[in-house]
Amino acid sequence: MERALKDCVAVVTGASRGAGRGIAVELGAAGATVYVTGRSTRERPAQGYGQLMALSGLDRLPGSIDDTADDVTRMGGRGIAVPCDHTKEEDVAALFARVASDTGRLDLLVNNAWGGHETFNGVFEAPFWEHPLSNWDSMFDRGVRNHLLASRFAAPTMVRQGRGLIATTTFWDRDRYLRGNLFYDLAKASMSRLAFGMAKELRPHGVASLAVSPGWMRTEFVLVGHQTDEAHWQERPALARTESPRYLGRAIAALAGDAQVLKKSGAVHRVGDLAREYGFTDVDGRVVPPFEMEEG
Repeated sequence: MERALKDCVAVVTGASRGAGRGIAVELGAAGATVYVTGRSTRERPAQGYGQLMALSGLDRLPGSIDDTADDVTRMGGRGIAVPCDHTKEEDVAALFARVASDTGRLDLLVNNAWGGHETFNGVFEAPFWEHPLSNWDSMFDRGVRNHLLASRFAAPTMVRQGRGLIATTTFWDRDRYLRGNLFYDLAKASMSRLAFGMAKELRPHGVASLAVSPGWMRTEFVLVGHQTDEAHWQERPALARTESPRYLGRAIAALAGDAQVLKKSGAVHRVGDLAREYGFTDVDGRVVPPFEMEEG
């Protein structure tokens, strides 16, 4: 994968931390120019995470778009941090106008900006009537809508080029129900369907749209929740099935470098399956199998 994407211009939304950061860093390792977007800067962390930070015992929100952009450059690409609230149409319009002005092209959009963490109250599994209705606002108005909004501004450039890839991060396990969290299940299914619908309309123009489903990632919040860090996670048996966010990043980089990616358009692709197909591993050398939920 070294420098395989040296001519690629990418936008990764929600890339201050977690999945977005892992994706941006791996695109940088492949040589891409990556516009790293989100609300958290070094000077001003994003608002709305107070509840989750209190549950995690954090006094400062981890990560920023500036840190991620620096990591992209350090890995061999070109990282460009652009503050953007992906719920605001004017911010998103300005982002893509800047990309067009700077480069005149756009090869990859990764839809990853997600508001669901902002209403997480520490309870994942509960009957739908016990989950707060605020989850709808965070997961749809500040989740699914983010992906649609960014795609609307990215698509015209890709259509004019006659090429491009829109990759949407989701969660999918062969249409099994995410028991215990109806809001999350609906949001992720909507993201997968969004990728499918966009693929139908973009295919005649040579542009691909697909969804990518990671397993259980060791994000900053997951590590803190298990009172460990990336250097010591293997000491926690409960984390044995986890994968790093960069595993997902390597999957996105492989798809972006695939000249036949249009054949995969419209589908949901699990990271573990892509690892076997493209021959990449997680950062620790493992080929982590696709995450599968228990039947029940």
